[in-house]
Amino acid sequence: MKLAFIAAAAFGLMLSGAQAEQTTSEKAAASANDAARMGKKKVHRVEEKVCAEGDTICLAKKAKHGGQEGSDYMKDKSKEAADKVN
Repeated sequence: MKLAFIAAAAFGLMLSGAQAEQTTSEKAAASANDAARMGKKKVHRVEEKVCAEGDTICLAKKAKHGGQEGSDYMKDKSKEAADKVN
């Protein structure tokens, strides 16, 4: 048990050394990305609520919006992770 704890602590220390602080401009860009994603998400939800074209088409749009939102999230978070390491 102690060996597992020591190994986990050592591994955590190794990983913590690889991270650097984000600069102010990187933090501002991350906040701007978050705000833009939230704005798009709200617009998508309104479009989905007022969709009157039929169930199949509305569900297709909803799935498309979900894919776009997931893609945007992953792009933003991967860029933020790269900024933290660099």
